[in-house]
Amino acid sequence: MTQRGTRPTLEEVAARAGVGRGTVSRVVNGSPRVSERARQAVLKAIDELGYVPNRAARTLVTRRTDTVALVVAESDQRLFGEPYFAGIIRGISNGLGDTGLQLLLALARSPAEYARLEHYLTTQHVDGVLLTSLHAEDPLPAKLEANGVPTVLGGRPPGLSPVSYVDVDNRLGAREAVGHLIADGRRRIATIAGPQDMGVGIDRLAGYREALGEAGLPEYVAFGDFGEATGISAAERLLADEPAVDAVFAASDPMALGTLRVLRRLGRRVPDDVAVIGFDDSAAAPLADPPLSSVHQSPEEMGVAMARLLVSRIRGEAVADPVVIMRPHLVLRESA
Repeated sequence: MTQRGTRPTLEEVAARAGVGRGTVSRVVNGSPRVSERARQAVLKAIDELGYVPNRAARTLVTRRTDTVALVVAESDQRLFGEPYFAGIIRGISNGLGDTGLQLLLALARSPAEYARLEHYLTTQHVDGVLLTSLHAEDPLPAKLEANGVPTVLGGRPPGLSPVSYVDVDNRLGAREAVGHLIADGRRRIATIAGPQDMGVGIDRLAGYREALGEAGLPEYVAFGDFGEATGISAAERLLADEPAVDAVFAASDPMALGTLRVLRRLGRRVPDDVAVIGFDDSAAAPLADPPLSSVHQSPEEMGVAMARLLVSRIRGEAVADPVVIMRPHLVLRESA
């Protein structure tokens, strides 16, 4: 029996179970090299004694922490205010569900925070890292890989060739949205594009331009940060500069919802005067007034795929395809 107030030891569990210390260690670490009879005896002893494995000591031996980090280089407002991030986190959590790995969420909101986070992640505090919403030529993915930390990205970052990432075919999704507007007879089609230091922003603008170029139509471009507030300000600028705009393709649903607000305030009918299509097919799209047409992508499926890729890399398994590109599709509702 252990004294009150002291932690049971591995040796005490072994004595209670009638097995050697090594057998207890193998059971605790999930090794298959234990008979079922010995495993049950050890588990019973652990339960009776209230034994809790010393994770710090185990980490020193196995060099595993059973923890992975999700790094989001965005503000709190965007992380908790936009449905995309909630979907990614749900998907990653589901993908890690039966692996025994714990998920650590890390925000990098300033250069100083990013520097501290880089040091933390490259000094054996986690077994792997997931990164999403990367801007510009971010050096963190390459530094993590160079330090032996398996890394999977959500989205293709501009200027980088990462080992592994999951993305949607954003260019194709934008082309399908704008192609529908062209087929519907719209000829003055504007876009509210996303940030051009992100692969997603670059690709959705490129898809818009490709579709218009093939049809010989002019471009009308404003920029936002994927949030609703910048959708409002960008739509105001577009409609002030080009009152004859008859359609808007917004590179995110929040920016499309901001556009609907502006059109309603200006007395422009949707879709009679101006058609609107977003990108995300978020839960808010069918609830908009009018219901918003949008390019469907599944952040949850992306999150699951990211988690599975990372788990395979952590376990040293062969990964047949380290890059996963998901196909979006256009969901039509009353706005276009």
